[in-house]
Amino acid sequence: MQDLLATYYDVQTEEIAVLDNRHGNKSGDAIYFIISAANKETIYMEQASLAYYLAENNYPNLAIPIRNKQGDWFLEYQGKRYMVLQLHEQQRVNHSSPGRQLAEFHQLGSMYRYEPKEISSYGQWKHLWIEKLSLFEKNMTQTAMENPCPYHRLVMDVFPYIIGISENAIQYVQETEQEYRFDMVDQGTISFKRYHDNITNSVLWADSLVYDHPARDLAEHIRTYFLQEEIRSNEINEFLQDYQSVRPLSIFSWRLLYARLIFPIHLYDILERGMMQRTSYDQLYHELKPLLANQQQYEQRLAHFFANLDIDQERLQIPVLHWL
Repeated sequence: MQDLLATYYDVQTEEIAVLDNRHGNKSGDAIYFIISAANKETIYMEQASLAYYLAENNYPNLAIPIRNKQGDWFLEYQGKRYMVLQLHEQQRVNHSSPGRQLAEFHQLGSMYRYEPKEISSYGQWKHLWIEKLSLFEKNMTQTAMENPCPYHRLVMDVFPYIIGISENAIQYVQETEQEYRFDMVDQGTISFKRYHDNITNSVLWADSLVYDHPARDLAEHIRTYFLQEEIRSNEINEFLQDYQSVRPLSIFSWRLLYARLIFPIHLYDILERGMMQRTSYDQLYHELKPLLANQQQYEQRLAHFFANLDIDQERLQIPVLHWL
């Protein structure tokens, strides 16, 4: 790929650099990463717009898309389309806690003037979850029949459970849409596809950005704790307290956060990779099996979520799933 950078971007690279398991080429104080651009062009352009906005507002550690010598954002090369991300080696110094850092990020993101279309899930969770569930209900049996293996046998065994818990989450978010106790914190903001301490990383990636309700990132962060072998409730409490010192959550936010934790996104992420054949079925089996084994523990942690945060959900009239 060094030849590609030299020919089409006039960039002479000196050495290989690896960040977040991504291989790039270094030139001076910059590192260049060549990424596939197989999705809609508008997706990458919306992400680029968010990335440039953040980079211009004190996030210099963003890997942002750049144009080639012809002034194009995309490059057709050997029958495939690519985009190049440029990262200047500037460490963003922030001594705040991870919770405060994410709140500050969301605060800035909420001031972005234009809501994207292709990468926005704001206000669409119910529709997107119904769509996701319907897609797998439609295709899973056929896919399993065409590819008989331990992974698909496991999926078919647990799919009724996945359908049931998904429908619970869809119903919960549908009822939450009627909640009137919302605030400025409930505006859409720049967020991440799957948040896991992204904000504290040395580099932020333009192609990881989306636009959504801030509860998305909070829920995905908490989900990582719920999936660990040993729960660290004190760290969840501290994270949320620090976040709320900047952006206090409304009742609507708490309900959305809870709804997202109900929906088994961690299981769907594996099912999606299987459907797209991005990973070997053997590897997917070894990833899915322990997640399913721990699902009862995940549900128990969700059942005590509000109690562990010292939130009186009954007084605040926040409904919960009583079967957990």
